Amino acid sequence: MTSGAEKIPGTGRSLVSLEAVEEAAAALEGKVIRTPLLPHPILSRETESELRLKCESLQHTGSFKARGALNFLRSLSREALEAGVITYSSGNHGQAVAYAAGIQGVRSVVIMPVTAPTIKRDGARSLGADVVFEGTTSRERQERAEEIQAREGLTMVPPFDDPRIIAGQGTSALEAVRDWPEADTFVVPVGGGGLASGWGVVVRALRPEARLVGVEAEGAASMSASLEAGRPVVLDRIDTIADGLAPVRPGDLTYHHLQALFDEVVTVPDPAIREAARELLRRRKLVVEFSGAASVAAVMTGAVEVEGRKVVVVLSGGNLDPTLLTELVA
Repeated sequence: MTSGAEKIPGTGRSLVSLEAVEEAAAALEGKVIRTPLLPHPILSRETESELRLKCESLQHTGSFKARGALNFLRSLSREALEAGVITYSSGNHGQAVAYAAGIQGVRSVVIMPVTAPTIKRDGARSLGADVVFEGTTSRERQERAEEIQAREGLTMVPPFDDPRIIAGQGTSALEAVRDWPEADTFVVPVGGGGLASGWGVVVRALRPEARLVGVEAEGAASMSASLEAGRPVVLDRIDTIADGLAPVRPGDLTYHHLQALFDEVVTVPDPAIREAARELLRRRKLVVEFSGAASVAAVMTGAVEVEGRKVVVVLSGGNLDPTLLTELVA
């Protein structure tokens, strides 16, 4: 494949194209941080690889989500923007939508789980969002958001299953591939799949022979279950410390992107994710939330074999609850 624009059989929809990502990158220039691709000498030595970290934890609002939210909102009409926007989120997407809405000067409403970390609750509020709490699962949040949307005439900003969101998230991959064109392995966290889909589009178009691996939390492996079933499925329960990787169901569009573009999706247990976040803090002085550390956990545990390879590992977010810092440093 060259552009990622292939038709999805039986859906009438297409995979997002490289051109869409490039258009998003041009539109977002100066509005998002071109995050660094930092070497990790110790982990490189231990894994006998050359490994670099794509630090989306240093992006506006502390995660890659700002890219997709900004790209989505720029596509809306002035009438739609003036009506206000709404989304449902475990935290990072909600903050990103609040940030993008603030730039546009419009109202935002964010539906979060009752278990959302304080740092993400406060982050969305400080950016001007009206925050509403509902349930513990993505399905419960979505239903509440749709109810408020219908009642108040707001525009829904999907957390991951939308081509504009995917194209925006893919701009981080475009930066990484341009910064290090020799990279031959890409390790990307998978929650709903928007970030991974964007990376799949870019890497398959520009580095078609590279290895693409998604990483899920073992207790929230909805994409793995869906790929095994041959269709998107809903998990009965979620149990993970990685709240940003915990939708009960992947998106239809993101499922098809990973099915078409990724070599595999692996899972990692919570203890390995916690240890990866600790190691990033101690050895690289990077504050990374558990969701963002899952990709490093996959490398540290050997779930992804990287020996002899040039590896980009994506740190998707840095919104770690401050109360956990003492535990990680100890």
